[in-house]
Amino acid sequence: MILPLILLYVISLVYLAITERFRNFASIMALQGWLLFAIALMRLHAISPAELTFIAVETLLFKGILVPALLFAVIRKTGISRVKSSGTSQFQSLLLSVAALVTSASVTYLIADSTTDLVFFGVALYALLSGLVLIVMRSRIFSHMVGFLTIENGVFLFSTAIGVEMPLLINAAILLDILMSVLMLGMFFTKIDRKIHADDADSLTRVKD
Repeated sequence: MILPLILLYVISLVYLAITERFRNFASIMALQGWLLFAIALMRLHAISPAELTFIAVETLLFKGILVPALLFAVIRKTGISRVKSSGTSQFQSLLLSVAALVTSASVTYLIADSTTDLVFFGVALYALLSGLVLIVMRSRIFSHMVGFLTIENGVFLFSTAIGVEMPLLINAAILLDILMSVLMLGMFFTKIDRKIHADDADSLTRVKD
């Protein structure tokens, strides 16, 4: 049952690389939150009930509900709708995403270890690379934030790869999740929208200069 969830998560990462609408970005973040919630319930059943409950609530509340709600609020408040052209076509983005997937599978195969769940490790690495692709190839800060959130989801998957034996690592991922939520809220609703009204990384660079 858990394999279809992982497959759907991978598909969401591929779609994230090629979509241009920010509402789609927010919807994908919500979908990934619910997927991680279901994965956590099935994957981490061996840990203590208190820790499992805390992790399940965190993935559902922050990843599945709060973070997407903040993203949609940013979209409504700033009026942004699409990714600004950065010289990279959807086809090129798809190629980069596929290359990241192949790289993740290759690295996972090379470091095969019986103590680590290789499926979770490979998907987690792919999530990290997908987030980096968003940050590097897109110019708008909203895309960068989604990239950071994608990386954070990858960190959570890394923790679940060895999390049955290391619940403290999961708690560290949870703290990172909370930090990202607060950072996103502060960045978009105070500095960007209220002061300089810029959501493009290049624009911020010019303002700094």
